[in-house]
Amino acid sequence: MKFCSACLLGIKCRYDGKSKEDKKVLALAKKEFLIPVCPEQLGGLPTPRENREIREDRVITKSGRDETENHKRGAEEVLKLAKLLGIKEAIFKQKSPSCGCGEIYDGTFSGRIIKGDGVATALLKKNGIKVITEENL
Repeated sequence: MKFCSACLLGIKCRYDGKSKEDKKVLALAKKEFLIPVCPEQLGGLPTPRENREIREDRVITKSGRDETENHKRGAEEVLKLAKLLGIKEAIFKQKSPSCGCGEIYDGTFSGRIIKGDGVATALLKKNGIKVITEENL
């Protein structure tokens, strides 16, 4: 049993109201129980929502609104669920400000990628939960 970014399973929860269905993740879901989670929705953000990126230690929308607290709240809710269900591993969407693992956008909305983790990924890793991306399956 693992967590999985809900968008990778075909759930329309991304910032643009779409999914990012991944064939490898869907194939794995036929063999293993994957629990869909969207930290941004769990943090109280709507779908669709304005694009956002991590700039320094804040999560900022393209128009400049700081939504760091929503991302922190969503990450904490995911961690609560992980502890409740005994989850030890997650498959999260690469580059997301919540779920990104190892790579995120640089905060300039230019498409530039930097090393780093999204807010939920960082919290899960800090608490001993292994996080991989769909690209690492």
